Amino acid sequence: MIPFSPPRIDQLIIDEVTDTLRSGWITTGPKTKKFEKLLTAYGGQQSTLCVSSASAGLELMLRWFGVTAGDEVIVPAYTYAATANVVVHCGARVVFVDVREDFNVSVEAIARAITPRTKVIMPVDIAGWPCDYDAINELVSRPGFRAMFNPATEEQKMLNRILVLSDAAHSVGGRYHGRRVGNLTDITVYSFHAVKNLTTAEGGAICLNLPAPFDNERIYSKLNSKSLHGQTKDALAKTEAGGWRYDILEPGYKCNMTDIQASMGLVELARYDADMLVRRKQIFDRYAEAFRVHAWAQLPDYENEEKTSSYHVFLLRIRGIDSETRDRIISGIFAREVAVNVHFVPLPMMTYYRNEGYDIADYPVAFDNYSREISLPVYYDLTDEMVAVVIRVVTETVAEVLCC
Repeated sequence: MIPFSPPRIDQLIIDEVTDTLRSGWITTGPKTKKFEKLLTAYGGQQSTLCVSSASAGLELMLRWFGVTAGDEVIVPAYTYAATANVVVHCGARVVFVDVREDFNVSVEAIARAITPRTKVIMPVDIAGWPCDYDAINELVSRPGFRAMFNPATEEQKMLNRILVLSDAAHSVGGRYHGRRVGNLTDITVYSFHAVKNLTTAEGGAICLNLPAPFDNERIYSKLNSKSLHGQTKDALAKTEAGGWRYDILEPGYKCNMTDIQASMGLVELARYDADMLVRRKQIFDRYAEAFRVHAWAQLPDYENEEKTSSYHVFLLRIRGIDSETRDRIISGIFAREVAVNVHFVPLPMMTYYRNEGYDIADYPVAFDNYSREISLPVYYDLTDEMVAVVIRVVTETVAEVLCC
């Protein structure tokens, strides 16, 4: 069986993790702080805080901004549950909007959904393809929408407009107009989950890029405290002479990254552009070359003059089919010992959100994309021979199902 997305664990990773285990620092320590600085330099944002997951990062930022009951957060209907769940955790209302044919959120749909209760827009870079951030940033800066904004906290009054909080769980290394994902919006959150291009097993990072008069380094310090039960000092700071004394400023959370996780990230980041992204692009190119000759294949966008993907997921769509036919194709592919997936079932179709009154009929593009999509294997250790097997198996299975 060709697996779908195993993590890359090689000797460099093993050696760096072993070094961490022997160092005495297995929780948040010097390697986590080093990883944060390197991520800041890589993405070009003002400051970076590493956390235990992208979900924790998104929720931490919503709570920092004061999102609460009565507020609304705009979220694409086509995304993983984490994007919307964190809004629910804060007591706010999720406002789903439809997406475009390229899977990313429709800016026009966002504009129609804004109300005086809107506090945050959360675009999602599906499969590593950056959203249209110039249009989204221009939208929240329009005088009409700024006048509609109803700030309730100090942070909201300082920004004086809707916050753009980018869910970049898929798109580390993606580019938009030559700039890396990380500094394209007010705040960007990465994921380093096991299936991501750059993994720390679990983990994430908050990329701070808030405009003046915000002090991003000061916000980093506040978030660092908030991620550690509201402590004024983390474990590394307590090692300084006389540094044992600390205070609790608020009932915070426990979502810090450990040095064990960061050690994996340090290895992966050092070789990310020159190695990981190169290999993933090669696989994307092989798939695109093989499938574009078939009339039934609709290929994903992954590079043009404005954008470059992080090549996270190859979203192949089959033209003219429904979800039942797609499922038959997937079953046939698995029967030939190739693992594939679907990214994603739109959230209005999920039991919780359906029971909350959301209806997938209100998001026709999201449903159409989902009903015809098959995610193909893309990972560093997928060999050329394995890619050829995937291409052959998908092609044979589609032909078999469509002819019957």
